[in-house]
Amino acid sequence: MRSSRVISAVDSHTEGMPTRVVTGGVGVIRGETMNDKRLNFIAEHDELRKLLMNEPRGHAAMSGAILQPATRPDADFGVIYIEVSGCLPMCGHGTIGVATVLVETGMVTVEEPVTTIRLDTPAGLVTARVAVRDGHADSVTIQNVPSYVERLDATIEVPGLGSVPYSLAFGGNFYALVELADVGLPFDRSRQQDILQAGLAIMEQINQQAPPKHPTIEGVDHCHHVEFIGPGSTAAHSRHAMAIYPGWFDRSPCGTGTSARMAELAARGQLPLDTDFVNESFIGSRFVGRLVGETEVAGTPAVIPTITGRAWVTGVGDYLLDPSDPFPSGFEF
Repeated sequence: MRSSRVISAVDSHTEGMPTRVVTGGVGVIRGETMNDKRLNFIAEHDELRKLLMNEPRGHAAMSGAILQPATRPDADFGVIYIEVSGCLPMCGHGTIGVATVLVETGMVTVEEPVTTIRLDTPAGLVTARVAVRDGHADSVTIQNVPSYVERLDATIEVPGLGSVPYSLAFGGNFYALVELADVGLPFDRSRQQDILQAGLAIMEQINQQAPPKHPTIEGVDHCHHVEFIGPGSTAAHSRHAMAIYPGWFDRSPCGTGTSARMAELAARGQLPLDTDFVNESFIGSRFVGRLVGETEVAGTPAVIPTITGRAWVTGVGDYLLDPSDPFPSGFEF
């Protein structure tokens, strides 16, 4: 067996969404901060993301996380988030997956009933509190980075859809929040291709006409997520279909998307602090969110969200690259 590269990973899924947690074979990526490492990874190591995320080792909705040494003294591990769309500044379901893997593999000192893990992410410090019983990670509550609304009740002209009302919020990534009824589509997985095409068209026009830009995180200057809000959604329980560039749906309820949604509801005065908010994915899995504080981001009012969800380890393995493999970066289909 020949291999020019061996990457060790522990696979997991968080409420239905995969996270391939890379534990070895990468080395230390250059950068003084974790976002520096993310930008360096994009510029110099993107073939590794493609190798692990694209077919044939991954699939069209694959997601992962690469463990790194922390760049700040108050963190236990650093994380670079990878998926088929690129490298994210933050990923909620991925963080829940990482924390679960760290506990389940014994890579951290496990304490019951709660093991606390501090993660250095490109978007900032994220704390994960893992509920542990008999050595098993039962659930994870993450305290996410400050989340805020960039624009509320805006409209965007979209070819084929007309004038689409939307709001734009940051929860670790930028999210366009759109009522599904406003694009004339039902909350029905049999119409997923129509919903997906509408989402891609909306994000394309936002990025062309009015791209967002995070004031403090370099390179966070686009919208690759459209959170279509399902009918009957409230500030207590919301359903959504999360369309993601370049063309797939989040299977999980989406942690950073849940944070963005809570920021939007708070901006409307509909979601007070310390109140449970249930966010349900397109496949029916759920996260429970809460807003636990208020802050600001470069002068913009922001909230501090927590997200609780579950993850399960699904496999452990080494991923190889044979020198004669005709798809060294995988392929997209």
